Amino acid sequence: MPERAGPNVYSIAAHRGFADALVAGLVPRYSNGDLGLARLTLLLPSLRAVRTVTEAFVRQSGTGLLLPRMTVVGGLDLDETLGPSLDPLGAADIAPAADPTRRWLRLAHYLREVEGDAAGKGAALLRRAWEIGRTMDRLLVEGIAPIDLLSDEVIAIVGDLAGHWRDNTRNFLMVQQYWIAELSTRGEIDAPERRNRLFEHAAKAWKAAPPAHPIVAVGITSASPSLARLLRVVSELDRCAVILPDLDLELDAEVWDELGTAGVPVEPGDPPFGRGDAATHPQYHLKLLLNRMGVNRDEVQRWHRSGAGAAPPERSRAISNLFLPPQASARWVDLPAAARRLAGVRLLECRHPGEEAQALAILIRQALEVPERRVALITPDRGLAGRIVAHLRRWGIEADDTAGRPLPQTAAGRVLLLLAQVLAEQVAPVPLIALLVHPLAGAGVGRATWLENARRLDLKLRGPRPGVGLETIAGIVRGTRIEPWWAGVEAILAPLFTLAEGEPLEAIVGALGEAAEALCGEDLWAGPDGRALAAFIEELRGAAHDAGTLLDPREAHAVLRDAMERVAVRPPWGGHPRVAIYGLLEARMSRADLVLCSGLTEGSWPASPSQDSLLPPAVLRALGVPGADFRIGLSAHDLAAALGAPEVVLSWAQRDDAGPVIPSRFVLRVRAMLGDQLDRHLEVNALTLARLIDDAAPVAAHPRPHPMPDADQRRVDVPVTGLDRLRGDPYQFYASAILRLRSLDGLDAEPSAAWKGEVAHLVMQRWHEAGEPAGQLHAIAQDVLVEKNAHPLMRVLWWPRLSAALETFEGMILAAKADGRRVAAVEARGEWRHRGIRIHGRADRIDVLPDGKLAVVDYKTGQPPSGSRGQEGFALQLGLIALIAQANGFDEVAAEANAFEYWSMAKDTDGTMGYVFEPVLEGRKKSGIPREDFLPETRRYLDDALDRWILGDEPFTARLNPELGSYADYDQLMRLDEWIATLGNKREEGAA
Repeated sequence: MPERAGPNVYSIAAHRGFADALVAGLVPRYSNGDLGLARLTLLLPSLRAVRTVTEAFVRQSGTGLLLPRMTVVGGLDLDETLGPSLDPLGAADIAPAADPTRRWLRLAHYLREVEGDAAGKGAALLRRAWEIGRTMDRLLVEGIAPIDLLSDEVIAIVGDLAGHWRDNTRNFLMVQQYWIAELSTRGEIDAPERRNRLFEHAAKAWKAAPPAHPIVAVGITSASPSLARLLRVVSELDRCAVILPDLDLELDAEVWDELGTAGVPVEPGDPPFGRGDAATHPQYHLKLLLNRMGVNRDEVQRWHRSGAGAAPPERSRAISNLFLPPQASARWVDLPAAARRLAGVRLLECRHPGEEAQALAILIRQALEVPERRVALITPDRGLAGRIVAHLRRWGIEADDTAGRPLPQTAAGRVLLLLAQVLAEQVAPVPLIALLVHPLAGAGVGRATWLENARRLDLKLRGPRPGVGLETIAGIVRGTRIEPWWAGVEAILAPLFTLAEGEPLEAIVGALGEAAEALCGEDLWAGPDGRALAAFIEELRGAAHDAGTLLDPREAHAVLRDAMERVAVRPPWGGHPRVAIYGLLEARMSRADLVLCSGLTEGSWPASPSQDSLLPPAVLRALGVPGADFRIGLSAHDLAAALGAPEVVLSWAQRDDAGPVIPSRFVLRVRAMLGDQLDRHLEVNALTLARLIDDAAPVAAHPRPHPMPDADQRRVDVPVTGLDRLRGDPYQFYASAILRLRSLDGLDAEPSAAWKGEVAHLVMQRWHEAGEPAGQLHAIAQDVLVEKNAHPLMRVLWWPRLSAALETFEGMILAAKADGRRVAAVEARGEWRHRGIRIHGRADRIDVLPDGKLAVVDYKTGQPPSGSRGQEGFALQLGLIALIAQANGFDEVAAEANAFEYWSMAKDTDGTMGYVFEPVLEGRKKSGIPREDFLPETRRYLDDALDRWILGDEPFTARLNPELGSYADYDQLMRLDEWIATLGNKREEGAA
């Protein structure tokens, strides 16, 4: 690093490997004497960079050495504080920084004050406040004072824009002024402002009195004006330097000019950033930094040291060609093959993210077979990273995702959010059961008993949602084995429901934290996620106390989820030493022998540019704030740096969980530049292995099930609703009556047809039991719907049909009553022993006709079975109930039945809701059983079924009559999809 006049600014080319090349040059320069290296101060961009450089020093030394002092400059994106060298005691005249959490809450207060009810409330209000704070920080980082927003130029721009931009800008300015007044009262400044002042303080101090020992700024790419001025001072100090990552010194001058003004307008009065600036180019932010430092690119020197894992020098030139701006990229046509070659770079295109994760895990596994070979996976997609981590565990490889996980996705974070969700949804079954079976809930020696009780409660809550509140659950479990256990759970949750609307946020968060600890014990706070959660709760409580924030407890879930998403929980040390998984920020300055760049799709890498919703782009451009596309350029620079590794794999999937996706613009550039060389760069082997790794040996199609239980197992009771199933689909009867398997409704399930039938039956039962009062059927129906806690939307949609059908039923019953027909039994249970087999069931209604004979009635909420179904022996419920009544099987009635009626709530042919249908062959009907043969035919079909399956030895064949409509409860058990198509093919062959 020879001394020379002018700034000492260096660039390490992408192919050299930044951290290792850096150390290779620093050690001989500054390690004179035993303490020489320890006197050096390095200014680094992040704590992750400190770790990366430290590891590079360890690799370089081979034994051990005293490391230089490393100071973190920090960045708002990383939420890291400045290192002690830049925040010295000598800067006591700089006001302290305002707490960002408290500011967030206070901004919400001021936004509400400015806009009134239009500002929203709860989570929506706090989201807007967060956006305001982020925009304020963005302006402060660029050194834009609040007064600049009131300049004539800005006012003129805003006046020409749409009304919503004017409103947004005005409201932003008013909220900002309220906050500035509060800062003045408290004697504080915003964190970005303090950061700028500390940079300025250090720049002035070092310029006036240069430090005794050298300072080297390393890998800093932030182009904030205050930091750029500090770097300029560092570059001019004796034996000090600024070392930039991947500044392309080979780029032609005309191409460099094509990048745009980058903060230096051509004419006075022009905006700092031109409309034609190539902000998405990976060199643009470095040009901006150099311009703000006042350094010409020609003054930047090459760093001639290389790291141990350097790539061929030709790689940097190929990377430069790859990212040429639009006009210059036309030269791709004339580029020789050598200038387009990306030796060591492979492309991996997968069908979906699951296949991508599996293929990348295989590549990592293969790389680790080589001793001392290091692998780095870089991806902005944390879901993809999690999949890869899971796949690597197949081979016992523990890989840590250094980008961390959002706090809500950790075990401890989920406990707090589930408690808040239980509170918000008034003990809804889904969040309640999720909370009670959480891995941390009920931890300890009684965990097994806790889970057993939670699962019993789960079974009781299946189906449509019951009523709200803890009292509803207490009523459900009253008198059961889990009542004492639930009493303990209720004692933990009860304090949450004493919180009133407009409760202090501090009290809400405190109550949630206490409930979480009572539920999980002190283990909740153990581990990285527990410690992060504890710090989050204490910070939020303190800020809420100072800010005086009030909140509806039902909004706490959404508010906490948003706030916790901004907290990353990073794993401790302990993963595989040669595998690293990075996010884009964490990957900067890192290097490995094999670098896997994954998730290269539009919207992921690069991320979709997010426009500022508060200040219009024209205003930001006039103020000198980089546009939304600026971050695309940063993403491009991240990829260009990764492409400097010896071996690189670029991977993407053709679709994600939502649908087809577009490959990243960077991938499309690589494919276009490679041209006819593309086939040689495709990664095929890993993709093939990924598709084969889980493929099992071919298995023959599963045969159609036909179980053959023994004679004792066959002798089961036959319900009146089961005979149709036994004859139509014997396997369904087998699974239900012999195996005793029952399908479970989901938690918070949609009301099913069976549920609607239960409601309709209960309505009619209560009306009959009340003495069939005229005009009261609708009122009883409303009471039942309330009792069953029917969802409001379902009630609105179903009520017109239900009420019309009930009105029809009431009229028919009262008319029949006047003609001498009376209701003798409602919801009556009966049974009959026939050939040693118990036939049993429940009659919806049995009437006594004027002639003393019976009419069997079955209510249907939908269409009743047709006459042909009964004629074929697949709708025998009415006949079986009549046979039970004939055999004195009901306590209330005992006589022969002569009427067999379905009372349907469906629409009749004339449009009337509700009608009566008898599956009897008479009059103009073309199908059905003659009335005089109805009971003999039913008995014949019953005896046939008993002879074949219950008392006989015929197999219970699945879908014996596949053309019949059937319940699907057991389709998965019978593996229907595996053989039903084969069955259809066989029938076609037979017909041919």
